[in-house]
Amino acid sequence: MSLADKVLAVNDDLPIRTDTPVHSGKVRSVYWLTALDSARLIAERGYAVAPDAPLAIMVISDRISAFDCIWHGEGGMRGVPGKGAALNAISNHWFRLFREQGLADSHILEIPHPLVWIVQKAKPVMIEAIARQYITGSMWRSYEKGEREFCGITIPDGLQRDQKLPELLITPSSKGILEGIPGVPAVDDVNITRADIENNYAAFNFRSVGDIDLYEKLLREGFEVISAELARLDQVFVDTKFEFGYVTDKSGSEKLIYMDEVGTPDSSRIWDGAALREGRIVENSKEDFRQLLLQHFPDPDILLNKSRMPERQALARDNALPTEVLMAISNTYVGIAEKIIGGTLELADNPRAEIIEVLRNEFALID
Repeated sequence: MSLADKVLAVNDDLPIRTDTPVHSGKVRSVYWLTALDSARLIAERGYAVAPDAPLAIMVISDRISAFDCIWHGEGGMRGVPGKGAALNAISNHWFRLFREQGLADSHILEIPHPLVWIVQKAKPVMIEAIARQYITGSMWRSYEKGEREFCGITIPDGLQRDQKLPELLITPSSKGILEGIPGVPAVDDVNITRADIENNYAAFNFRSVGDIDLYEKLLREGFEVISAELARLDQVFVDTKFEFGYVTDKSGSEKLIYMDEVGTPDSSRIWDGAALREGRIVENSKEDFRQLLLQHFPDPDILLNKSRMPERQALARDNALPTEVLMAISNTYVGIAEKIIGGTLELADNPRAEIIEVLRNEFALID
């Protein structure tokens, strides 16, 4: 079996029983189960949710995106070996710690395979909840140009690139295109202030103004849990994105939960502590891949300039990256995952066949 065969690149064509279209994002695909299958699994598996709660199968791929494009490699490599399993394993680890330390639940009900989650339907809060402990990346580029206000928060002069910020900074942005919110452009991923959220909390899907405080509390607490654990591994938690949503529990009460993924190399920057003490930045996150792409192509402005999106898409479509590039990224993902979970990452030889087998034999979701 070739290396390319071990990569799960296409994850929206599995024969999972569903009566709605499969939703496929950059990395994950979501199969909403029928009402009958949802109710059956809740009863059979004893999930602590309402008996009529909608459930889904969420399958993660090994695709890699950067600069809003999906990239591929030579020899038919449509993704990065081990990437999906690494992301799921890391998220599973942090979600478990959050539960154990009394923070909040996640949308995950069961993990039948390293690339698969069974999840409860959540109503997402329409915010990308971003927390920053260091000034780097796009924030540094804006700061270098003279910007001092970020999402309504003013930061001081005199900061240096990659310096630790005086305090944890919450810089939220909109999730999706939100219409009719005063002062918030109807475009995806635009920076917003806390005042924007407070004045339009229902438009962002918050149930109450008080839940804004809860989301910030969970964001800060989640960040601190991950940061402390990474510090034990001599890794530095630089910045991250959290997502939140509402679910209904078994008693019929709504609660705010963590959703999507947390603390992964895709959603966070993680730096090696030993290198940082020497004044070097060694990335254990997708930022390493972004930097590699910027160095790989002769005109990096294509990747940074949103007005050149058609050129960027053509660049990703027409350029197969060298195998060693994708394997270097694989080593980054698998390496940081194994550090975090404290063991060997379980990788599939034939992920597609394995997923079909377990969902057919143990969950009766494939005819």
